[in-house]
Amino acid sequence: MTYQELYDKSMASPEVFWKEQAEAIPWFEKPKKILSKDQEGLYRWYEGGVLNTSFIALDHQVERGRGEQVALYYDSPVTGRKETFTYQKLLEEVSLFAGVLKGQGVQKGDTVIIYMPMIPQTVIAMLACARLGAIHSVVFGGFAPHELAIRIDDAKPKLLLAASCGIEINKVIDYMTIVNESLKESSHQPQGCIVYQRPQLPVPLKAGRDHDWEDLLSRAEPAGYVPVAATDPLYILYTSGTTGRPKGVMRDNGGHAVALKFSMEHIYGIRPGDVYWAASDVGWVVGHSYIVYAPLIHGCSTILYEGKPVKTPDAGAFWRIIEEYKVKVFFTAPTAFRAIKKEDPNGTLKKKYDTSSLDYLFLAGERCDVATLEWSGKMLDVPVIDHWWQTESGWPMLANMVGVEMLPIKPGSAAKPVCGYGLEILSHNGESLPPNQEGAVAIRLPLPPGCLPNLWNDTARFLSSYMSAYPGYYFTGDGGYIDDDGYVFITGRIDDIINVAGHRLSTAKMEEVVASHPAVAECAVIGIEDQMKGQIPVGFVVLKGGVEKSEEDMEKELIQMVRSKVGPVASFKKVAIVQRLPKTRSGKILRRIMRHIADGKPFSPPSTIEDMTVLPELEGLMKEKHIGHSTDSQP
Repeated sequence: MTYQELYDKSMASPEVFWKEQAEAIPWFEKPKKILSKDQEGLYRWYEGGVLNTSFIALDHQVERGRGEQVALYYDSPVTGRKETFTYQKLLEEVSLFAGVLKGQGVQKGDTVIIYMPMIPQTVIAMLACARLGAIHSVVFGGFAPHELAIRIDDAKPKLLLAASCGIEINKVIDYMTIVNESLKESSHQPQGCIVYQRPQLPVPLKAGRDHDWEDLLSRAEPAGYVPVAATDPLYILYTSGTTGRPKGVMRDNGGHAVALKFSMEHIYGIRPGDVYWAASDVGWVVGHSYIVYAPLIHGCSTILYEGKPVKTPDAGAFWRIIEEYKVKVFFTAPTAFRAIKKEDPNGTLKKKYDTSSLDYLFLAGERCDVATLEWSGKMLDVPVIDHWWQTESGWPMLANMVGVEMLPIKPGSAAKPVCGYGLEILSHNGESLPPNQEGAVAIRLPLPPGCLPNLWNDTARFLSSYMSAYPGYYFTGDGGYIDDDGYVFITGRIDDIINVAGHRLSTAKMEEVVASHPAVAECAVIGIEDQMKGQIPVGFVVLKGGVEKSEEDMEKELIQMVRSKVGPVASFKKVAIVQRLPKTRSGKILRRIMRHIADGKPFSPPSTIEDMTVLPELEGLMKEKHIGHSTDSQP
């Protein structure tokens, strides 16, 4: 069956299509309704179905004869530790820790916050919660106390699970100090904390509140799986909101399992038994979906990598992992490859490793510039698939579905809509736009299985954030267009469209041009306020290692490139060379914060920022270069 035939089938008869896909999942009780609405009028998938996600990921795989197959490889260059867990061993570890949680009173429907780094115990804790029907909420390790506190108050966990520390390259982060400060601030107090002591930083435990992880394990009895409804929550994952208050994206058990199983075969083209690696963090949605759940649900071997693309120890780290574990499909963010390209632009370290096991590289998490896509493909000599999705969707919305049919790759496009996603480009008044006209990217309701059914305890915000802008559609918040061949081009967040003297222009397009310069490692183009033209674009550029070129020459060359490829109307006349750009820990460039700095507007640094010191550096540079509010517009 071709991609188009499968996609058309999913859109013509969604209930029939998703009933068929649900047959790939072991149910304790089959769903009574495939698609229905709940008491609040919101769509739900697989009402009446009963299952357990931990059972599907572990017990079911052992029953199918995968007990001795590797389920999880743990590779930690920051500690020098490696560990291997077969499906049988992981099942035993998860069952035992589920017994620990059960012994602490955790039951079906309770919430548990997990504040831990990239270690096996984090994966074990997630699967143990799922085993009991408890709802886990993983908070990225290293988040500030206030950010952890507001998540505690929103999720109201019965227990908080923490490690004593995390490790960022060679820096040890004291997690328990953060936990202690957050619990002083939060109104809700968990019944207790279970602390995993890492040898890099053992910490004192608070009597009456804290429990030693290993001590509880030594006295625990394994716990069995608890059947849950398909519509019961599996987890809450908080994503940043425009108000500063995070949104608790809720994922249900049934739709999640079906969608992830479908995606592994049809999108990523990987078979049970293969090695799949998502180089992300379990604190993000990619980690939930494609480090933990999807590979195990599909019977693959997954890799938990506690390291970075560079500096642990060098820019050859990714190549080593691919060679050592015979990775078949690799998924990471473009920023990781930009970091590697900056450190080793000629790929000298790549020559040391054999990556011939790899079939595909998938990139997502931010816009993938053409230069990075092409460099990555050249390094690995495999198809590079740019695909697009969100925390809210939980799995890809746009992709080249290589497990169905390998479509021609169009650099700059994340290909075509995935089965189940009725994607349209809408005008400001909600009309569907023809090909090549840019507008708002929206998805016709109902969303397919696996997408968020609601926000945690906040239906009003769910409706106002996603459903009110275009009735009958889920509004993604992104802009884009569809070309004559049906390929979708995401041009960035709606607020990345700037108005230059009445002309609506995409900063993403200008970034694409700037990034194509051979000396540029990565870049950001933002629109800043201008008295004459309303807004003007400014480029911020990080150069590749070893580039010897004056800032004046770089600025001239980049201005000319944008002028010739976008046009003089862009008014692209200023470029600043920077050592680094402000980013979240998942690699997204904080363009909105950069705009606020340039425009002299107040802002709250997000909890996800990688390094706070980059902001005053950037502000000082803007003042030095007369960028933004400190200078008047020049005609």
